[in-house]
Amino acid sequence: MMKKLRTVVLLSGSGTTLQNLIDKMEAGDLPIEIALVISSRNDAYGLERARNHKIPARAISRKSFPSWEAFNQELAKTVDEIEPDLIVLAGFMLLFRPDSKYYGRIMNVHPALIPSFCGKGLYGHHVHEAVIASGVKISGATVHFVDEQYDTGPIILQKAVDVLDDDTPDSLAERVQEAEREIYPQAIRLFAENRLRIEGKRVKICTDRKRCSTIMQIIAVIM
Repeated sequence: MMKKLRTVVLLSGSGTTLQNLIDKMEAGDLPIEIALVISSRNDAYGLERARNHKIPARAISRKSFPSWEAFNQELAKTVDEIEPDLIVLAGFMLLFRPDSKYYGRIMNVHPALIPSFCGKGLYGHHVHEAVIASGVKISGATVHFVDEQYDTGPIILQKAVDVLDDDTPDSLAERVQEAEREIYPQAIRLFAENRLRIEGKRVKICTDRKRCSTIMQIIAVIM
């Protein structure tokens, strides 16, 4: 039986991504144990979603700190107390820079095909508005590992979504969110199966779990 990943979820809003993960976790379709949900806003409904499922939840409000650095320090300290196997960003609207020991263990989902329509200021409906205004025919969702900048970490999975002629930001968002609900759990399962290997800016997916583990051990020795 696969060991469940001790997981921390960071969010800033309603928690629809969190709810998707909770539903799959409780159905036995996702090998994670959510140890803590942290919100950057006191009024985020995602906190209520967590508590409804008996998951510990805490608000660390950005507004309570004099600087982003102080906020990030408190956030990193709280995450460290949990000692998670995986950190999942689920609509977390701020930059998070944890200790380097978490490199390759933090995931985010972005509502576009990175490297297009991403970076600081491009989140939520801002992304879909920019996509429609640009006239592109394809958008989508991207799951990636998190590094020290917005949306620049190695890409794990992507799924394309057609942009229709009569799309509004709301209608496009609905289909992109459907793609997110599919590929985010898929990426987490691959991580749990130890099948993701980061090589520079690329993430390679191993077909053989044991072979991937062996390669990672060799890389660790070399480093």
